Amino acid sequence: MGGKIVSAIKSKIGSEAELTKENLQKIFEYRDGDLYWKPSKAGTIDGSGYYQTGIQGKYFKNHRLIFLMHHGYLPALIDHIDGNRLNNKIENLRPATRSQNSFNSMRSKSNKTGIKGVSFREDTKKYRARLYANKKAYELGQFEKIEDAEKAISEAREKHHGNFAKKG
Repeated sequence: MGGKIVSAIKSKIGSEAELTKENLQKIFEYRDGDLYWKPSKAGTIDGSGYYQTGIQGKYFKNHRLIFLMHHGYLPALIDHIDGNRLNNKIENLRPATRSQNSFNSMRSKSNKTGIKGVSFREDTKKYRARLYANKKAYELGQFEKIEDAEKAISEAREKHHGNFAKKG
């Protein structure tokens, strides 16, 4: 981060910056899912695909700063409702537990059926539907048709994952 920015932060919130809603609002503006240093856009994309912004030599995820600016507290985890790590609109951010955050994750890249929670078993030549919730695996069965496995996984996801259910 450039010296001018560090000087600006120190002049606005002091040399020992504390992350609070009030302090963040002194140095940032929030506009439609993006953070802006007063007056330019803040952040770069990190190696995990999230926007991050440096404040006094320490980097913070933009979605965490935005959540804190709007709600005045930081939960342990923040979920991007639509799964898009770059969509930091406040209406797309919600507090989540580790389990809830995993419910809302995308399907694995190794998934060959295109349906999260459904795999094809070569040994039985059937589609297996399996779901995880509350530290427990739920075997939903094996199905001749992929549509039946998809229906079973979808219904179980709604039941066990609620608002965090994701087909992806």
